Amino acid sequence: MKHATRFHSHAREAGRAVLGMAHAAVLSFGLLGMAQVASWGDAAAHAQFSAASVDATPMSTVGPLLAAPVQVAGVERSLIRVRGLDALAADPFAREADDLSAEMARVRDWITDTYRVSETALVPALVAAETSAQELGFDPLLIVAIMAVESSFNHRAVSNMGAQGLMQVIPRYHQDKIGPQRGKNALFDPKVNVRVGTLVLHEGLQRYGSMQRALQYYNGALEDPNARYTRKVMALKKRLMTIAGRSVGVRSAAGQAS
Repeated sequence: MKHATRFHSHAREAGRAVLGMAHAAVLSFGLLGMAQVASWGDAAAHAQFSAASVDATPMSTVGPLLAAPVQVAGVERSLIRVRGLDALAADPFAREADDLSAEMARVRDWITDTYRVSETALVPALVAAETSAQELGFDPLLIVAIMAVESSFNHRAVSNMGAQGLMQVIPRYHQDKIGPQRGKNALFDPKVNVRVGTLVLHEGLQRYGSMQRALQYYNGALEDPNARYTRKVMALKKRLMTIAGRSVGVRSAAGQAS
């Protein structure tokens, strides 16, 4: 009987030992699991910080930004941010209202004094002249000379033939250049008018191959043997070159049309 009692006592002690070892093992696995979760949380926080750093990059710089891949819970993710595309999509030739070249700034001052035009109304047209001319390969002073001859820089001008705005564009002939999304008064917007007018001149140059013929086409005077419109525009352009501080006969940039 004593041997049996001793046996049961040893058995109970052995059971308690085994149970203690089991508890210790469970506790160890639990601690390891918590440590792993904490490491995953640190990785996720690092990824969020990296993403926030990318998003905080100034949007004024155009071009893609690629961040190093981030490892989170065994999944590799690359953080990619393309900057500046919204601004480009809105207007590929957008410039600030006061972003004029030194030449055009001098021309602006002369026009405001000579034609009594407010600088506020004039500057958007001159900016449009520079951007559209640069795109299509013209001297911007040529575009300004056409504005002077056509409307004396009155962006609300309307002719008896229905020509509108600064460059006196007739909308029914050039709706393809204006675009269907714009309203009937679109050509009274200086930026739209100058853009469309420059496209009309470019169309004439492509059709007829010379600036004289392109200008006569623009004016609807192809049959004029004396090319009076061309001579008038080119004389004013020559004057604008002097006002701009440019040597007469020097083109504004290589490859630009006179």
